[in-house]
Amino acid sequence: MKAAVIGLGVEGKKAVNSLLKYGWEVYATDLNINVDLDGLDLPMLDMNWIDDNQTISIVGENITVDLGFTNSYAIDECDAIAISPSMFGGSFASKLLENGELLCDVVSGHRDVFTIGITGTNGKTTTVHMIKGILESAGKKVLVGGNGGGGFSGYYDLILKANDGDYDVLLVEVCDMTLDFAGYCFDFDMVGLTNIGNDHMDVHKTIANYKNSLVRFFKDKTIFTAFNQDFNSDFRESASQCISYFPYQDDLKLVGKFNLLNAGLATAISRELKISKDIIRSSLGDFDAVEGRLDVYRINDAEVYVGKTDNSDALASVLSENDFYALFIGTPRHHEEHRLDILDVAVKYNPEVIVLFPGLDDTLDLAIYRLNSLGYMGNIITVNTLDQIIELVAEYSHENAILIGGNGQEVIIEIQERIKEISEKL
Repeated sequence: MKAAVIGLGVEGKKAVNSLLKYGWEVYATDLNINVDLDGLDLPMLDMNWIDDNQTISIVGENITVDLGFTNSYAIDECDAIAISPSMFGGSFASKLLENGELLCDVVSGHRDVFTIGITGTNGKTTTVHMIKGILESAGKKVLVGGNGGGGFSGYYDLILKANDGDYDVLLVEVCDMTLDFAGYCFDFDMVGLTNIGNDHMDVHKTIANYKNSLVRFFKDKTIFTAFNQDFNSDFRESASQCISYFPYQDDLKLVGKFNLLNAGLATAISRELKISKDIIRSSLGDFDAVEGRLDVYRINDAEVYVGKTDNSDALASVLSENDFYALFIGTPRHHEEHRLDILDVAVKYNPEVIVLFPGLDDTLDLAIYRLNSLGYMGNIITVNTLDQIIELVAEYSHENAILIGGNGQEVIIEIQERIKEISEKL
């Protein structure tokens, strides 16, 4: 079998890797000759590079990659096509739908599995893992995946795995930027909404547009929304059934009121699936924070909060939980200046110190300019290495609380591992 992968963003690269893993021959293409190929499992040996400075072709065993152009003949030879979710709704994608050539139509076994989707701005990954733990404790065989940006292996990997195995439940994390795409690819029996926040506004433009995308996504589905969620009346009109959930009332290891809501959503979905209260309570009581998500460690006198908080609503939720002496903030990519609005929230809470470190990119200069323009009067420090961050954590460890967050999940995971190691030794 041969597949074409159109677009080599996060999902595209994960699609290539998954298809190769499952024995497919792959033709991949991206019109951007400078696309970042990091994370793409290219066979580097016995490979031919053809470079005319305007286009590049990489030819290896079972894979051809064209950058700067697309070979339409190579696409026509393919049995299935995987497109970037951002292309869904365009003329090219619409043509593929008519011809039944999308990978999710060619490999369609995943649509026979009971499927739960979790979407929203913040808390998706934590909620997905909570539900997974509960269902597995109840003896269900669960396949988890979805949103490549959330740390999973991507939607296409999930489709291929589901087609290759025997599962009771398919649990999908759905990024809010891919609602229409996911709504077509998967047959959702239930959908949970964690929250609606201020993120990806470069795509949505307005909260109203985001809401309208959710309304389309929820159409004729059983959905779960927070009891106080904005736009619930719109969602009820679109959905076949709308079930409200409330903050979890029993003990959790996780910190934060937002995690009580995540657990409340996991509980509501599990109860609808007839999982016993005892199993739910036991599973959630033992639940530990997902790697890279917010966790708290004790170092000397300080509670050190570490976790990805890459949008203003996520950061505000954490800052409302404690009085933080210092905030360590990872910076966004150069083309994502809208994410710098987390600094607006940081300044509002007026910590003594804001430490900036490269998260997704070294945009320290942009962050410093933003803080100065906001009139922040505290101490601004920039660091570039993990050792420098640890030195400052040690210096501030006799204060009440420290937060390390912002952008850059991989960097934050590395910091989290070091902080945990230090905390366990003390």
